[in-house]
Amino acid sequence: MTTKAVLWDLGNVLLDWSPAYLYSKLFATDEECRHFLDNVCTMEWHAAHDRGVSMADNRVALIEAHPHLEDAIRAWETGFEQMLNGAIDGTPQAMDALAASGIPQYALTNLPAEWVEPVKRLYPQMAHMRDIIVSAQEGVIKPDPKIYRIADARLPFAPSEVLFFDDREANVSAARAYGFDAELFTGKAALHSALANRGLLVSA
Repeated sequence: MTTKAVLWDLGNVLLDWSPAYLYSKLFATDEECRHFLDNVCTMEWHAAHDRGVSMADNRVALIEAHPHLEDAIRAWETGFEQMLNGAIDGTPQAMDALAASGIPQYALTNLPAEWVEPVKRLYPQMAHMRDIIVSAQEGVIKPDPKIYRIADARLPFAPSEVLFFDDREANVSAARAYGFDAELFTGKAALHSALANRGLLVSA
């Protein structure tokens, strides 16, 4: 079936995002940084933000448990821009090329509500997105099948007509199981090849 639209994950597909970019500046040693990210502000803890729990609410218990780390815990919200290292090489150019060709683009992202507007402001390519499905606003995260049903309802195309890029295999597998044409994002070369193979770019 002809591919009619592209659906993008954002983190580490467009956004070069890592909490270590911020916390390596806040702690004196790499060991302290790793310990904080492995034991205090963990990815499991952060997943609550993606599900819609506010950062203000989610940090209360952490600050009570680690009062000496209050400033670092609060920095998870206030230091978001320092968790970014620009864009992933090749993705902005691909998005611009698709926009120039009139290919509809959308985003499906596990993202806290607090970070939606900063992402829109910092990444010009977000203006190409005709709709942005944000996990925190829906109360469900990838790879839960519910979020793919939401995307299906929001996009004016059959899932098989939509090419979805995500950097996590579990999310790609869930999208394929639902019926989307999904590709694991591994970098510029594979991205351009996938788009070219479906006739969305003239050359890879």
